[in-house]
This record gives sequence, structure tokens and C-alpha cells, in this order.
Amino acid sequence: MAATQRLELRQRQSLVMTPQLQQAIKLLQLSNLDLAAEVDREIEQNPLLEREDGSKDSLLESPAADQQASDFDANENLSAAASSNDTTGTDGSSAESAEESGPADSLDRATAEQLPAAGDDPLDTDYDNVFTNGDAWERPSEEAAFAGRSLGSGHSDEKDFSLEQRLSETVTLRQHLLDQLQVEVDDPSERVIGASLIDMLDESGYLPEDLTALAEQLGCSQAKIESALDKVQGFEPSGVFARSLAECLALQLKERDRYDPAMQGLVENLEILAKGDLARLRKICGIDQEDLAEMIAEVKALDPRPALSFDGEAAQPVIPDVLMRPDGKGGWLVELNSDTMPRVLVNSDYYAQIHAQVRSKKEREYLSERLQSANWLVKALHQRATTILRVSTEIVKQQDLFFRQGVEHLKPLTLRDIATEIEMHESTVSRVTSNKYIATPRGTYELKYFFTASIAGANGTAHSAEAVRHRIKLLIDGESRKQILSDDTIVELLRKDGVDIARRTVAKYREAMRIPSSVQRRREKAASVDHS
Repeated sequence: MAATQRLELRQRQSLVMTPQLQQAIKLLQLSNLDLAAEVDREIEQNPLLEREDGSKDSLLESPAADQQASDFDANENLSAAASSNDTTGTDGSSAESAEESGPADSLDRATAEQLPAAGDDPLDTDYDNVFTNGDAWERPSEEAAFAGRSLGSGHSDEKDFSLEQRLSETVTLRQHLLDQLQVEVDDPSERVIGASLIDMLDESGYLPEDLTALAEQLGCSQAKIESALDKVQGFEPSGVFARSLAECLALQLKERDRYDPAMQGLVENLEILAKGDLARLRKICGIDQEDLAEMIAEVKALDPRPALSFDGEAAQPVIPDVLMRPDGKGGWLVELNSDTMPRVLVNSDYYAQIHAQVRSKKEREYLSERLQSANWLVKALHQRATTILRVSTEIVKQQDLFFRQGVEHLKPLTLRDIATEIEMHESTVSRVTSNKYIATPRGTYELKYFFTASIAGANGTAHSAEAVRHRIKLLIDGESRKQILSDDTIVELLRKDGVDIARRTVAKYREAMRIPSSVQRRREKAASVDHS
């Protein structure tokens, strides 16, 4: 058969994600801090975007602008919708009604057609169409500010200074050690070695055990390195520049003049101490039981990570994305935290002014593209907020007993359960619950916390894995010194309560909670009794 060339036309369907839809999905999974940074970048790049500051000047006075403001301000619409939502008696209809205010075009139509012209309504952030066609603390108080009062005078009209501004002036560990190096070390070569050792410290204040590479890098002998190390190990905080836990504790004991032969024997055999073999330790140290108990207490009072007191960064408070509180009628009110939702508007007035002045085709295309991009971003933010509210509302509804009665009543829940109830895809729910937090009467939790595996019950009911872990911890916390519960005993007790669980699962949960075995707990309790 002879080979010939010919032209053929074939029609096929394929899933294509537009760049705008990809941006909407990206925004959906960002935390509130990352979202704020992303919006700032977009505002810097797009002259038609601006933040709404609540002033009259920022809102356009034309009818079209008024309509745009009412459509694009997602935060006010969603807050109003959520405030009337009783999750124990409804299925999130208020959240759904808020979503209906935005466009609901299908993905197929959005990808098959060209991008809308400037001024049209161009957004399609129907996340579910994407995934169904593919594979698939208490409520924080307002930030406190320090009053900038002069200690010498009674005036209080100076500017306030935030906590972050004051903490930014704290001395770091590196600077603290360099200052000591300049005072305590005179030899220039040892100063260079000391500075290199400072730069090699990890976050806990430890050095690597082998310093041969440093000697080769600086072109000096190992003895020179050890001489400089001996000097810097006397710096504050005591214990820094150690190469092991034993050396760190030894440095602190030497500084207190408590590193005698008996203490040296204890520090050099920390692994035996960890096992609780006190009889062997008494033999190694050559001391009696009372002296050993005192030495153990002294070692426990030392700081195994001396650098953390200097370089620890200021703790960043978790700012919840969703707020939840009782409504006074037996239900719950769920609403978005407006402080975490960026308020962005498209400046149509500025667009009209610029559009009237452009002359070239290239300028008109650029301006049209900027307007489309701005509209997409504002609508995507609205859709993101709506989706977060719908998912959070359903989670609160499903975990109602947890919020009323505690962790023992945490219900087994999967992404599919929520996705089915709100008619979304599991991938969408997964993105919504990542790095998002909800402030509840029982504290602040990540939305992922409420999704736990189920453990079969003897009577056919399922138990949350988190609730079972909590039961195991309660059983161990309540055990007596004379009756330490083994994993097999815990299994029997749980089965009496209707929880069908295997011994290896109990061991896995116990180890995840960093609870030692029954043998180790028995030794620790015996040691505490001997010390008392």
C-alpha cells in the first residue's frame, strides 16, 4: 500500500484552564497573609486596582461605579449573609445566596469563547467544574499599641509604637556573641575563627561535631580551632558552642562549678538516664539514691537549647479567617473575619480618563487587558470568600456536638462528606481548609482539624480518631503508680466503651502524643517516688 499525504479535520473535547481561572484557584488555597501579599503585588502591577478605604473619594459616584462597588465588595455582602445564618437549623442557604450574586458560567463556555471585551463581566471562577472534569482562640482582641509616653514628662501626645517596633530592636544571639568576641579575644586569628564558629551555630546554639572542614577552610591546624573553641565556649549564654547535649550540659555545670566526677558520670551516660536504669547510674557515679535524685533534678533544671532565649522570633498570632459564636437561640452564627478579607475595587473613573486619551492600538489593548485582569481579581476574591463561608458553615453544622460537649464528641468527617453536602468537589474543599482558621468558643482551630479518620465501634457507630486519642490520653493521665496501663489493657477498656481498636493503633496514637510505653512510665513514676 502506497503512503500518501492528506488533510483531516478532527473534533475533540479537552479541558483547558484559562490563566484567570488558575489565578482564582491559587487564591483559594492561600492563607490570609499570603493573600494580602498577593493582592499587594496585583495592586502594584495594575493601575486600575485600588484598596477600598471606606472614604467617599475611593468610591466612584457614577451609577456604573455604584453598581460595581455593590457587586465587588465581597466582605460587606458576605458578613451580612453570614450574620443571619443558623447552622444548626439551616444548610448554609445564606452563603449560597451570596454566591448567586456572582456569575455562574460553566467552565466549558468560558474556555470555548474568547475573553470578554473591556467593561463586560468576565469572571468564571466555577472551581467545581474544573475538578469534576479532571482527576481528581478565643476570638482575638484588637491589636494593642503601646502609648509613646515620655517617662520624664507627663505628655502622652507622642506617636504610638507597636509591639513589633519595640521587639525589632532586640539584640540577636549573633550580635551578642560578636560583642563578647571583641572583648574577650585579642588574637586576630582566633577572632576570625570565633566569627566563623558563630556563623556555624544552629538555631539551638550547637556546632557540628566535626570541625575538620573549618580548619581546612581557614587553613589552620585543628589545635588552633580547639583553642579558639575553648574560649568562645565560655561566652554567655552558658552552654552555647556545644557539639552535643552532654557537652552543652557540662558547660553549664562547669560555669556553676558543679561538674565533679559524679556529675560527669551522670552527664556522660544520659542514655542510661533516659532508660530509667537508676541502679546502674548509682553504680557508675558511685553515689547513693538520695544524691542521684538531687543530681537528676539539677540536670533537669539546665537549658538544653541555650540559643532560643536570644534568637526566638516574636510569635505571630493566628488571625482566624472565620468567626463563630452562639446566636442566643441555640444555634451558631458563622461569619467571615472582615480584617482578613482585602477590600479591592476597580477604579472605573481612572479607566475612563485614560481611555479617552489613548491613541494607539497597543495602548488600548494594554488598558483593556488591565481592566479585564482587575475585574477577574475582584470577582475571584468574592468567590473565594463565598466558598470559605460555605465550607466553614457546613463544618460547624457537622461538628455541632464537638462545640457543645467537647473533643470526645468530635465526629468522624472527611472531605467528601462536606463536598457532598455543599455540592463541591473534594479538591475545592481541600484547598479551602488549608491554612484557614476558625475562632470558636472552644478556641481557634485550623479547618483541617475537624477532618479525622473514623474508627469502627462495637455497636456499629463510628468514632473520631481524635476523640479516641483524647480517651487514650485521659486513661493514661488517670492511671495510678501501682497500676500502669499497658497497651493491651487500654484496648480492653476502649472496647468496653464501644471502640473497636487494635493494639498497634493504640501504640501509634500513644507515640504520636509522645507518651512513653508502660515500662518507661513505670520507671519514671518509681523514680519520682524515690526522689520525693
